[in-house]
Amino acid sequence: MKNILLLTDFSENSVNAMRYALNLFAEDVCNFFIYHIQSPSSYTTDDLILAGNTSIYDSIIKESKHKLTKLAVELEDEFKNKNFNFQTRVDYNEFTTALNKIITDKNIDLIVIGTNGVTGAKEVVFGSNTINVIRKVDCPTLVIPEGFKYRKPSEVLLPLDLDDPCSGDSFLELTAFIRKFSKMLHILRIMSQNKQSPEESKDKEKLQENLKNIDYDYHVVRNIPMSITVDCFSQTHAIDLMALLVQKESMFERFIIGSPTTKLTNQISVPLLIFHW
Repeated sequence: MKNILLLTDFSENSVNAMRYALNLFAEDVCNFFIYHIQSPSSYTTDDLILAGNTSIYDSIIKESKHKLTKLAVELEDEFKNKNFNFQTRVDYNEFTTALNKIITDKNIDLIVIGTNGVTGAKEVVFGSNTINVIRKVDCPTLVIPEGFKYRKPSEVLLPLDLDDPCSGDSFLELTAFIRKFSKMLHILRIMSQNKQSPEESKDKEKLQENLKNIDYDYHVVRNIPMSITVDCFSQTHAIDLMALLVQKESMFERFIIGSPTTKLTNQISVPLLIFHW
């Protein structure tokens, strides 16, 4: 049984991300935790005055609990899947603190969150909450772009940074996902220099060992910025999902933020599946 955390701010974008997850795991027995975090800093003095003699917590949380219950009922009615169990929860705490606690308490296997895509401010791809989940929360995370409609992730792209290994727990988690949902894994080893890295020299052996019974192709790209490489490859292949193996403040920082002149903007047009190592 999978325990999947569906984060929501009650926007259509977050609900769309939930629908993607429910379609993706339609054949699995799952506990879905629909989760909303109220940040204490989001409330003003006026909010607290309006609470009057009522418990501040109850006053602030009550409406969110009602919205979550309504949302859970709507999703249950829409999907009518006996494999699914829905639970709702509201927390009033700092975002990543609350998130880390529920991950531990509920043994969460995957976080699902929506992001703003490219329709908001110029060069703004991810909201601050999404960034914080990826940077500060050690749990596999599935990020769904705004308005992306579910399709089976048959073709998956995996860009590898200089030091990213084709082995270890995070890579094995990805291969388990590929075996279950996908037909093809495209691997790009992206090198900033012409010289060969230690990981590149190990790739062939590790891939043969870890990708048994998985169709894949492997390419080494040198001296081309990551965002340009990923964008070009995505435009020439029917990519349904992108995966990243993230170590703290390395590949993720360069991939999402980039250099002052090269920021990732319209490349995030497919779901992004992130594993930490």
